[in-house]
Amino acid sequence: MLRIENLNSGYGKLHVLYDVSIDCGKKEIISVIGPNGAGKTTLLNSIFGIADIYSGSIKLDGEEITKLPPHIIARKGVAYVLQMINIFSELSVDENLRISMALSRDKSSDMLDYVYELFPILKERKKQRAGTLSGGERQMLAMSIGLVRNPKLLLLDEPTAGLMPLYVNLIMKKIGEIRDQKGLSIVLVEQNVQKALEVADKVYVIVSGQVVFKGLPSELMGEREIMKLYLGMGD
Repeated sequence: MLRIENLNSGYGKLHVLYDVSIDCGKKEIISVIGPNGAGKTTLLNSIFGIADIYSGSIKLDGEEITKLPPHIIARKGVAYVLQMINIFSELSVDENLRISMALSRDKSSDMLDYVYELFPILKERKKQRAGTLSGGERQMLAMSIGLVRNPKLLLLDEPTAGLMPLYVNLIMKKIGEIRDQKGLSIVLVEQNVQKALEVADKVYVIVSGQVVFKGLPSELMGEREIMKLYLGMGD
């Protein structure tokens, strides 16, 4: 589904990612983890056409999308749920979803029905102003805004940041359900290492803009030095 090869990217003269190569297959969740400032969000920004690409290749379903503008990348089936500023606070829950659905490749109401089934609390709050939702409910809405566009690839940037444990567990559970039920490919950037490993099919560790590990979550658990030095886990 997604293949990134030898990506070098950043912002203007600020070079952030160095020769990064990543693969995300169909119906697969890859978790991208690493220290703060490692370049994880820049990876998502590069995929979605926000960061500057210096060299390398980004392909979606075999089609080159490198350096395309974000609105074209979105039309090709990529949805990006940012960590911040990811809802229209003054609009109702339902208005947020319907505006996003209007930009979808498939304007049927199937995905709207699906997100209300996935997150029943949103259906209860559909007429409520989005800015009055709790932190966990706002994150559910942000994810749903991406989902109603019926994407092939879902990019999630720190979906559990700042949430209570109850919502952390719920959000991560729902990410797995989305993959299983809708067959989406998901690139998950997450600071909660344990939760990221629990849901992932594959994991990448990025440190100082470079991939220092790629493999199965179980394989990463055996890399004691990486777990300790870069992820703050282990003895």
